[in-house]
This record gives sequence, C-alpha cells and structure tokens, in this order.
Amino acid sequence: MTGPLSADAVRTLSRSCGFALAGLARAEALDPGPLRRWLDAGYDADMVWIRRKVDERLDPTKVLPGARTVLALGIPYHHVGASPVARYARGRDYHYAHKDRMKTLRKRLVELAPGIETYACVDNGAAMEKVWAERAGLGWIGKNGCLINPTWGSWITLSVMFLDREVDAFDQPHGNLCGNCDTCLHSCPTDAFPSPGVVDARRCLSYQTIENHGAVPEELRPKLAGHVFGCDVCQEVCPFNRRPIDPGDARFEPRPIGTMSADELAGLSEDDFEALAAGTALVRARYDGIRRNAVLALGAARRRAARPLLERLSRDDSDLVREAALWALARIR
Repeated sequence: MTGPLSADAVRTLSRSCGFALAGLARAEALDPGPLRRWLDAGYDADMVWIRRKVDERLDPTKVLPGARTVLALGIPYHHVGASPVARYARGRDYHYAHKDRMKTLRKRLVELAPGIETYACVDNGAAMEKVWAERAGLGWIGKNGCLINPTWGSWITLSVMFLDREVDAFDQPHGNLCGNCDTCLHSCPTDAFPSPGVVDARRCLSYQTIENHGAVPEELRPKLAGHVFGCDVCQEVCPFNRRPIDPGDARFEPRPIGTMSADELAGLSEDDFEALAAGTALVRARYDGIRRNAVLALGAARRRAARPLLERLSRDDSDLVREAALWALARIR
C-alpha cells in the first residue's frame, strides 16, 4: 500500500463511469442506535433481510477488512409524467445500472491503484447507503427518510463502494436543510411516519405494494387510489423536488409498462407482464402482486368503468387477485 489516493481523481473516475454524484467519507463504524431502535419497534415489517448482518451494516470493516474510505454514488432518474408506478421504477431497474457502472468504476480504480480491494453494493447489500451518502456530502436524510440533494432533490438512486485505501481529502457531511418544513409528514396518505425521518414500513404504501406478497391490510386499501407500485407522495410535496431541473439520466426513460394505467396493469396476461416488466423493478412485486395492487387501486378510486374487468378478476385463479377484486367490487357498489 502506497500513499492516499487523490480524492479528485476518484470523483472524476466516478463521473466518467456515469455517476452524477460522488462523495467520500471516512470508513468508520456507525452509531447503532437508530437502526436497532427501528428494528426493535418492528418498523421493518417482514423484511427479514434487513435484520441479517446488522453488525456488517454498521461497520464497513466487517464487510471489507481494512476498509478506509466509503465512496457514495448517485444517479438521478426521470421523474416527470403521471403514472400509478413510482417514478424510479418506470424505466430500467436502477440496481442493474448501478452494478454495471460500479463494475466499470472498479476496473478504473484498479488501474489507478493496483492491488486495491473494494466492496460495492446498492440498497440491497450490507451497507446503509443513505447514511453514507449524507456523510459523503451528497445530501441529507430528510424528514421523509429520503436522501435529498440540493440540486436533484430526492429523485436519485444510491450505491456505495468501500475501499481499503484512504484518500487525501474527505467530503464534509451535508447539513440538513429541511428546517421547519414538515409537509411530507402530514401528506403521507397512511401516516407512515411515527417521527421525522423514521418510516414504519407496515403503514407505507411502497412496502405494501412491493414487498408485501400477502393481503394488504383493509384499513390501508382505500389509500391506494393512484398507487400500483410504490408511492411518491412524500417526495412530490417536498419543496426541493418542485424545482424545474433536468429530468434525469436518459437511460431511465419510462418503458411502456411504466406508463400504463391501473386498468391496463390489472388486465395484463402473465406472458405480457413477463415481457414488459423484464429489466424493471416491477418484477419484485410479481405478476399476481401487480394485479392485486392495480385491482385495489381501482377499488380505492371507486372506478365504476372497471367493473367488468373486476368481475372477471373476481373469478381469477389467484386467491390474492380474486379477494382483492371482490373487495374492489364491494367498494364500487
């Protein structure tokens, strides 16, 4: 191991590999309090993968022995237009984009510093990407739990890379600019924020429409109007997201499935869903999950024109879809 890497060189390499945002933080153990309190409260619902390797999530050296630096990376995504699909999910799955670009970045870093060891992951790996992004100066974690960048707002996806080399200058943690604004907390349709910056996944529509593969609690169903995959409400009302800025990376432009209505999504055949959802985040909800969500959204909106479709789906082979359709029909009647 030689001297520290040039921070400017690492940032330049990151941008050349397609990352609009890149920041550097010292690889130190994180305060375990916030994560452990969140888990103890049960706010993770049944996302058991979060509970796995908690120690690794809190300490980069548990993942990469000798980790010295955390490189936080961000890619903005398209966020214009109306759709029942959350903005980040309308185009290519951001996990693939980050992994592809990090693979290229790692090769460039090895050329810069032969022998360097790294660990890279998106938000489904053993790293708390938002915390590291805040420490690396990319933005701050807002009261809605999202990372907010002063230029891009929260319309960004994140990844991190641990390096076993120091850099010659680390970025300063970003200050919180939310101030007294709490619009996001009061705008959440299901009151999913027990406190600022803390999300109770059990009440969050994003969790219910993506991670929950069972029945959606009846008390939350009326709030699903306009939401088939994810929810952007707490971001839409944020003042930092109302600025007229560039719509984001062109490679995340919406695909056909990302612009479909709830009626169209509910009526998809399995073959059409598999073809249209391939390469997007919608595959996480699965075929029956997307149809369940779309049916509940139609019922929540009391869309009478969808009654023939709902009657057909009330006889569907899927218990999940059939039950949702019966609920939607009862609500319309």
